[in-house]
Amino acid sequence: MSTVQSVDRALDVLEALADQGGEAGLSEIAARTGLPYGTIHRLLQALLSRGYVRQESDRRYALGGALVRLGGAAERMVGVWAQPHLEKMVALSGETANLAVLEGDFVVYVAQAASPRRLRMFAEVGRRVLPHSTAVGKVLLADRVDAGDILRRTGLPRRTEHTITSVEAMLVELETVRAQGYGMDFGEEELGVHCLAVPVRDGSRVIASMSISGPVERMEALDREELARAMRSIAADFGADVSPPR
Repeated sequence: MSTVQSVDRALDVLEALADQGGEAGLSEIAARTGLPYGTIHRLLQALLSRGYVRQESDRRYALGGALVRLGGAAERMVGVWAQPHLEKMVALSGETANLAVLEGDFVVYVAQAASPRRLRMFAEVGRRVLPHSTAVGKVLLADRVDAGDILRRTGLPRRTEHTITSVEAMLVELETVRAQGYGMDFGEEELGVHCLAVPVRDGSRVIASMSISGPVERMEALDREELARAMRSIAADFGADVSPPR
């Protein structure tokens, strides 16, 4: 096996683990990658020795702590790359724009461009929230086949009187998000604040979500469908910037 091919296959293994929620057995990795068991085992041993993978007590494999350092640096760079696109969303809407990703069961805000208005919304960069009560979270969950499992694990705690707290109702909500191509938070995370979010895609896969949020009166005055279309175009440009060449 050539060095380049080995690197390529090692990345396939790491991506397979990530796609399985960060943990998988040998058979699941093989099913995801199509690689022979012997090849996967050799690659895992190399990744284990560098701390990029760890082996659990039940012999399943999980993403390792060495990825945290790489992930933190990559997250900071993604925030830098996102800034001009978020600023376009601010110019489009007049409201604060955010970029968020799903890490485990939590939404993490990784970049923001602030509204120029005196009364404006803030989601602190680095803040972690559960996905069910936010527009960005709904968009990220809508692309996940294990959305129901995530919702059942988190328990959908009530944030406001408007928060959806039923798994069944949230799964219906996620169908709506998929159908319309954007997600809404109608004061479900914070009273008086509405948020509209769209997906950032790497091909067909959603890798992040971009949103705008503001006071309910100003958000209700915007043309939601027109705004969502324009935001999807900006998000598509950002997705093309951060996606690997194919």
